[in-house]
Amino acid sequence: MELTAYRQFAELEEDHFWFRGRRAIFFHLLDRYLEGLHDLNVLEVGCGAGGFLRRLSRYGRATGLEISREFALLSHESSGRPTVCASAYEIPLRDDSQELICLFDTLEHIPDEARALSEIFRVLRPGGVVFFSVPAYQFLYANNDRIAHHRRRYTSRRLKKVLCSSGFVPLKMSYFNTFLFPAILPAVLLGKLKEKWSGLRDSEHTNLTVRIPPVLSKLLYGIMSSERYLLRHFNFRVGHSLIAIVRRPGVLLQASPGQPARPS
Repeated sequence: MELTAYRQFAELEEDHFWFRGRRAIFFHLLDRYLEGLHDLNVLEVGCGAGGFLRRLSRYGRATGLEISREFALLSHESSGRPTVCASAYEIPLRDDSQELICLFDTLEHIPDEARALSEIFRVLRPGGVVFFSVPAYQFLYANNDRIAHHRRRYTSRRLKKVLCSSGFVPLKMSYFNTFLFPAILPAVLLGKLKEKWSGLRDSEHTNLTVRIPPVLSKLLYGIMSSERYLLRHFNFRVGHSLIAIVRRPGVLLQASPGQPARPS
């Protein structure tokens, strides 16, 4: 990822509607699939500035993995959680040691996804859970993807194929950011056409560069985050992004007897 994008994400991830909407959706689903579970070994691969990592501590001992040394240090400082500077190709953890692994918009950055997934499978405990989010549809690959160093975008079929080929068993797979997709789609396609006609590529600005008025940001957050209530029960067939929740074959994680469910 370009340093410009890294720093922008670090500045905006607490307040921007897109980051807030993702968090609301992701943790709503994680709370459902991990209901009653606690004291887990949790790994976030590609933890960036640590905004998700400190929140993952609600499930147990959270550790971050970040390939950028600058952001590994920032993640540790902001989250208070251990963060290792290492590659997803060589995760410095024991076999079968993690019960939950999360890759929030990380897999699309990795050149050899199969190699990384093999490592994730290795360190995941049998029955353990992995949560993925990735951008959807290769035809939407645009300037924002280039700045973020995305190698690819996914369809549900492609994502399911690569995950199953790596040995994982799907628990849930759905598109999301669906309610805003009718507005996002023409905006992205128009930007791609403008870029093609002009022949110019912006190397400094991402989709998050445009400042949104607080009232509009609150409205967009409300629309996006409301998807979590439907995603709890249904899978969307279209959307700007994808979620996959999978497990490694084995005995499924179970809550301790009498352990109360976590609040959403």
